[in-house]
Amino acid sequence: KSSKREWKPLEDHSCTDVPWLLLFILFCVGMGFICGFSIATGAAARLLSGYDSYGNICGQKNVKVEGITNSGLDLTHKKYVFFLDPCNIDLVHQRIKSLALCVSACPRKELKTLADIQKFAETNGSTLCSYELQPSEYTTDPRAAKLCPKYPVPESAPIPFFHRCAPVNISCYAKFAEALITFVSDSSVLHRLISGVMTSKEIIMGLCLLSLVLSMILMVIIRYISRVLVWILTILVILGSLGGTGVLWWLYAKQRMSASAVETQIAKDNLQALLIYAISATVFTVILFLIMLIMRKRVALTIALFHVAGKVFIHLPLLVFQPFWTFFVLILFWTYWITVLLFLGTTGTPVANEEGFVEFRMVGPLKYMWWYHVVGLIWISEFILACQQMTVAGAVVTYYFTREKRNLPFTPILASVNRLVCYHLGTVAKGSFIITLVKIPRMILMYIHTQLKGKENACARCMLKACICCLWCLEKCLTYLNQNAYTATAINSTNFCTSAKDAFVILVENALRVAAINTVGDFMLFLGKVLIVCSTGLAGIMLLNYQRDYTIWVLPLIIVCLFAFLVAHCFLSIYEMVVDVLFLCFAIDTKYNDGSPGREFYMDKVLMEFVENSRKSMKEAGRGGGAEGRELKPM
Repeated sequence: KSSKREWKPLEDHSCTDVPWLLLFILFCVGMGFICGFSIATGAAARLLSGYDSYGNICGQKNVKVEGITNSGLDLTHKKYVFFLDPCNIDLVHQRIKSLALCVSACPRKELKTLADIQKFAETNGSTLCSYELQPSEYTTDPRAAKLCPKYPVPESAPIPFFHRCAPVNISCYAKFAEALITFVSDSSVLHRLISGVMTSKEIIMGLCLLSLVLSMILMVIIRYISRVLVWILTILVILGSLGGTGVLWWLYAKQRMSASAVETQIAKDNLQALLIYAISATVFTVILFLIMLIMRKRVALTIALFHVAGKVFIHLPLLVFQPFWTFFVLILFWTYWITVLLFLGTTGTPVANEEGFVEFRMVGPLKYMWWYHVVGLIWISEFILACQQMTVAGAVVTYYFTREKRNLPFTPILASVNRLVCYHLGTVAKGSFIITLVKIPRMILMYIHTQLKGKENACARCMLKACICCLWCLEKCLTYLNQNAYTATAINSTNFCTSAKDAFVILVENALRVAAINTVGDFMLFLGKVLIVCSTGLAGIMLLNYQRDYTIWVLPLIIVCLFAFLVAHCFLSIYEMVVDVLFLCFAIDTKYNDGSPGREFYMDKVLMEFVENSRKSMKEAGRGGGAEGRELKPM
């Protein structure tokens, strides 16, 4: 059976996992139905135009709601929502706990008394008190204390596109941002921080662009410095382990000499503890040296793969821009998702709450649309990321298994996207759904842990954290396996399960090499991220130090460093993905080819040199002698 499904790179293309593609399309149709339902029920109008506490949408004629006074009004000329007490925020339900009215204009200056509110209504025609009060009654009617805004009424301005009157002074919302206000209890500090960002916005943009350029440069030159980085890592590990072990034995010897003069129980305990630490460190150092001795050949493969990955980016320059397209698509989807989420917040049937005002609540099965929408966020986000992985895998596979590089397609990235859209969207949908199945329980457990913080006992807290940790580890393992499954699909055009099984067999056969690539390679990429962040931060310090227009430039520097790390992570993650795809291609190449006529290798010259060196080492060690010989037969 296995002979019927040998690895035949790029020979056949067929549609994979079509039922999962149909299921994903049906799910997306359901997401569209939620959006259409929320718009059809008036949620979009209530969100954009705003509505008052009686269910009236501002700026239009309204229908009477049974049992609600002041509903069904014609508010065509009152287009803005005004809150009588905008600073009264309910932290539990995360909303403004105040009577809301529709007004024709927001108060553009502070109103300190009822007389000022009355004068504003007579001058601007905007009544800030409840509908049943006339402007002439503001200063005489005793109900004005409850039906008029709390004064002084702060200066406010309409929020663009959302027609809400919001106070100009954001300190009104200090209670809602307690953590921020605790950090900057003096409002002048907050103003200086914000002014620092605004004054140095050109420098911030320039430094962000610098981090982008540095990331692109590093992706090209990392193949030349990979060997140096590995040697630096090796030397640091050796010196660190030897130095730590030597210090512990020196402390033990010194303590033993001093303890001979003073015999106390504390001295004996300390001496015994030092002896245990020293022995443990010695055992750890010996084991570490043995591991490094065993892994030394695999480290050479890691260096070779990094070198070839650099060549891939030279031949496929559009790979560098892959994070931009993915990020752009994710931003578009997240914007759509948040918009629909806001629609859902104002969707439903108008009902009276305990205060006699209108709230919109969904009843029956419709109230579960929230859960469907949340699952859609996770699944579609994972689907977009998986499309990026499949696109990169397809392009790198095309590069690796094309013997003559001058015969590569004009744009291998676009060719890979075309194969993805035509054949493999179902495989991507299935792989992303598996990650979603693991992500959702972990998020639920994290939510439960947050809600029960300080209430549960130590045992329950420990079990929750253990479950969250296990699910996180499972998610990472599945993500890695999915990525290799996508590579196998790009090579052989097989369905997800078959590809995952074939890739898993290859990875198990090369477990030591996988460990070397994932440890040494990840550390090298981490050093690259640190290099970019440090370089950008140093340039930021030097540039911001010459600015004399403000006193605090910590916030601009933090913004720049965070952006630099994000950019470096995005770009070097693509590099890591390319290395993983190259390794699987290399493992398949060495398993099914031996360099003889008719079974020539596809690999690059650098990897060919690695194979030749490995064969020489195997002959010197004796055929079949030891684990090294067994692994290189050929794999």
